[in-house]
Amino acid sequence: MKTELFKEISRIREFQKKFLNQNVLATEEELRLLSDIIRYHEYKYYVENDPQISDFEYDQLYKLLQRTEQSNPNWIKPDSPTQRISSDLINSLESVEHLSPMLSLDNTYSEEDLLEFDKRIKKLCSIPEAENIEYLVEPKFDGGSIAVVFENNQLIRAATRGDGLKGEEMTLNARTIRSLPLSADFSSSGIVKAELRGEALIRKDFFEEINKARETEGLPLLANPRNAATGVLRVKDPVETSARKLDLFIFQLGYAIDKNGLDKIVEYKTQSNCIDLLQTLGFKVPSVEKKVCKNIQEAFNFIKSWAEKRDHYAYELDGMVIKLNDLALQEICGYTSHHPRWAVAYKFQAKQATSKLLNVEFQVGKVGSITPVAKIEVVQLAGVNVSSISLHNEDFIRSKDIWLGDTILVERAGDVIPYIVKSFPEQRPKNARRIEFPRNCPSCNSVLRREEDNAVWLCHNSHCPAQQIQKLIHHVSKDAMDIDGLGPALIERFFELGLIKDMSDIYQLDYSRISQLEGMGEKSAEKLKISVDKAKKNPIHRLLHGLCIHHLGKKISKLIAEQLDFIPNLQNWTLENFTRIKDVGPVVGENIIEFFSDRENIKMIERMEEYGVNLHQTEEDIPKQVSLNSIFSGKTILFTGTLTQMGRKEAEKLAEKNGAKVLSAVSGALNVLVVGEDAGSKLAKAEKLGTVQILNEKEFLTLINRA
Repeated sequence: MKTELFKEISRIREFQKKFLNQNVLATEEELRLLSDIIRYHEYKYYVENDPQISDFEYDQLYKLLQRTEQSNPNWIKPDSPTQRISSDLINSLESVEHLSPMLSLDNTYSEEDLLEFDKRIKKLCSIPEAENIEYLVEPKFDGGSIAVVFENNQLIRAATRGDGLKGEEMTLNARTIRSLPLSADFSSSGIVKAELRGEALIRKDFFEEINKARETEGLPLLANPRNAATGVLRVKDPVETSARKLDLFIFQLGYAIDKNGLDKIVEYKTQSNCIDLLQTLGFKVPSVEKKVCKNIQEAFNFIKSWAEKRDHYAYELDGMVIKLNDLALQEICGYTSHHPRWAVAYKFQAKQATSKLLNVEFQVGKVGSITPVAKIEVVQLAGVNVSSISLHNEDFIRSKDIWLGDTILVERAGDVIPYIVKSFPEQRPKNARRIEFPRNCPSCNSVLRREEDNAVWLCHNSHCPAQQIQKLIHHVSKDAMDIDGLGPALIERFFELGLIKDMSDIYQLDYSRISQLEGMGEKSAEKLKISVDKAKKNPIHRLLHGLCIHHLGKKISKLIAEQLDFIPNLQNWTLENFTRIKDVGPVVGENIIEFFSDRENIKMIERMEEYGVNLHQTEEDIPKQVSLNSIFSGKTILFTGTLTQMGRKEAEKLAEKNGAKVLSAVSGALNVLVVGEDAGSKLAKAEKLGTVQILNEKEFLTLINRA
């Protein structure tokens, strides 16, 4: 750590001896020193796992700090060790935007996958295949991702990953994590504001202790360390978060600017330099668990070594992350809408176990698809108890030769989704029975149909009760109308009681009757009403997605909402209206036309409007448009070299704001190349094309300012 005090161990011992031997209060000057000493010991214990004093001695120092601050409240600083745990309850978890997107990682499972990843990187960066590229390999922790923001050296915000663009703010909970500094000397590196990404997790031995305590208290056991960590990040009482003894490993400096708003990350040149900076500032980062590898083969060998010792590691790992170490090359590789092209997760081989197939249940989905679900003897895979596994469809059952009563081999694919690898016919008992796929719907008894070239049997009765329930569950889900508090159990209960028959009934609930139901009450009914009333104001792309039209997902719903003033107008749309929209195909178009040709569906939507549900296009439905007169409207742009007046990301955002689409490489589709200092091969390629407008940074800014 950078604090000079922490480098002078002899002085620390001298001062702490003084504090441990006194029963009086510390002076204001001594209080600052005492806080530093306690922070030092927290760092040694929680970050380096190398305690320098006993728990009793630490407690004595901490109590002296508490007593002094209680007697002199005006001396308390926000980053004091006593200010980690607040007694305040969090009333709600507000959604906040991350300073830069927290994207997911693409997954690989084999050495061949990694070699292909290496080839793609070299192709994107125009590097010969024979050359070596440096990679940083680090653990893929199995916990909960969070983003923490520091401004003027102080921790000001923490949020869950959420959807990658926005997360739930949980600063009070994050402050209880002892391995997360409440302040850090970013200013010594010229950084005014920074956003770090990390993984909150629980050590395996602490997890076992928690479950032993819960068992003693008669509480249900927690499934695994990951759930134990992620579940407590969002609780309303920070004291409960503190009791879980969370750790936070920081793995990324995602955003950093100086006082002029310029990007500071680029100055560190490599991913490993950024991690070294964070470690110097006192953050817990992978140390012996990470390695800078000179090429992809060395990276794979390092991964193999960790695959062999993962079970003996203090934390749950589900793989390793491989990142291109050179930050300039990362910029060249760029991003997809889902993940960075310069990083990939190598998932360890799934854990496997044998079990017995006890029964098969046939479930009806929201569009009538029949899914067989295997009920098996409970097995634990990668820390999770598995009792149900999807059998996908009839063809899957036949191809795997799975019978009722069979012994089966089960794995968690990618340590996430349970999957039946095979059956063991040689161990098949005499009373085993073939799995007979139903020919009638298990809910409404309608005859099932299986179309040619389709592996799925379908119930085509749109009024099938099971379909109705699944449609309602989807309609209120987070991705659709996002009605908080109206989960699957309540939907099923309200449907059985006749409170809800179709989607429109959700917006005209009998809250008086609901308040009288067992387990509800007036407060629960009122909270539900608030959630429903809030959903009525949703943008129409959410409602479109919530209508459960086959193949109409979130993305297509947004594309259609951009072109739609009023939802009932879809009655008049032709197939051409749909296919004219980029990425909207004829299949989903025909499904929407069929839905809006049904008079009952139209009546349902009319009732929604009558009950106050918004059916009109909102500002949120329309993407932020740039004027057709914008200087770069309809043009593609690329930046190369080092910009002196702003960071690369800032320049790209400025270009987008003025109508441009930013590309990641020189191609025939490129219109404008902005050249900074030390421009390399991209400039030569653009000049060779002869069709690209080439600007220096000053010319680019001049055009922007004129616009």
